[in-house]
Amino acid sequence: MPLTPEIHWIDTPEALDAACQAVADADVIALDTEFFRENTFYPVPALIQFSAGGPAWLVDPQAVACTDAFRRLLAEGPLKLLHAASEDLEVFTRWAGVTPRPLVDTQVAQGLLGDNPAMGYQKLVEHWVGESLPKDETRSDWLVRPLSETQRQYAALDVVYLVQVWEQQCRELERLGRRDWLEADGEAMLAQAERSVAADGQWYLRQRQLWRLAPRQIEAYRRLTTWREGEARARNLPRGWLVHDRVLFAIAEAMPENRFELSRLEDVKPSLVKRDGDTLLALVAEARHCDAAELPGELPSPMEPEFKRGIKALKKVVNAEAEALGLAPEVLLRRRDLEALLTAHLEGEAPPLPQGWRGERLNTGLVKALEELPR
Repeated sequence: MPLTPEIHWIDTPEALDAACQAVADADVIALDTEFFRENTFYPVPALIQFSAGGPAWLVDPQAVACTDAFRRLLAEGPLKLLHAASEDLEVFTRWAGVTPRPLVDTQVAQGLLGDNPAMGYQKLVEHWVGESLPKDETRSDWLVRPLSETQRQYAALDVVYLVQVWEQQCRELERLGRRDWLEADGEAMLAQAERSVAADGQWYLRQRQLWRLAPRQIEAYRRLTTWREGEARARNLPRGWLVHDRVLFAIAEAMPENRFELSRLEDVKPSLVKRDGDTLLALVAEARHCDAAELPGELPSPMEPEFKRGIKALKKVVNAEAEALGLAPEVLLRRRDLEALLTAHLEGEAPPLPQGWRGERLNTGLVKALEELPR
């Protein structure tokens, strides 16, 4: 039977500061957020939950701005626990202007213990605490006021069990000697969250079909996606509402020279041509005329036997180490990471080897596998 936690509703600065004082001496604080993101680039904060293992505090971010006391609590002091933290970090950055640190993501922790690296919160609580949590409010409207009692209970349960879960995860991680691994992954997650604007120029690398493009087309796609990221942020619109990746890819592939050629492309709507057509064409023109020395290299095709052999050799290294550690291979390296290693090697560049504990476990084997590939 799930707990019926003591719940405190916070909608004034004074109440928020008092709650911060109540948990100031805690060793760990569990955090969670509820937000709305259907028609905006940035998440709209709807609820902030936190607990040190006793009562749950529910903060109404529609009614109260973040105070200096809560900002200090987030950025300093006790260990912060979140589950599947990436979007929550965006909420805190937007609402509080800081990210919670030091950070432990309990989903990442579970992956380092050899379980499903994408385990959800309900499954996590069931695994460690033996309680089945309700799922009734998963798709609830968290912006409505007042929240129902069921909503409040659901939101509170999202944090009150997290401290209990972490106590057991922590013991097991320390037994396995992996606590440092988790802390390093938490720091890497925070670094990624804090460089969102700087990462705009790297968005194009997420495109799995990039190898189909010639270097000038790749450069066009890079410029188009960099522009789209900045504009989506400036206009506070979802990326797909402004212009979808597949449309930008089609534009880069076609390299249109005028509005007529642009408008003939599939999925390019008249509204896009009217609103941003000149800008898109200018970006394509920049890629068409930029110096050859500025262009990226041509990417190898993943369909080629040479590439398939290389990926197979690298996966063999990762899979062997994952088996030895009892981890899912993707916890060590993702397919995208393997492709980046192999692509750099085939282009005669230094491969982007993993850093930290992953590098310590993998790099000797990865380098050996790359060196043994036929050139």
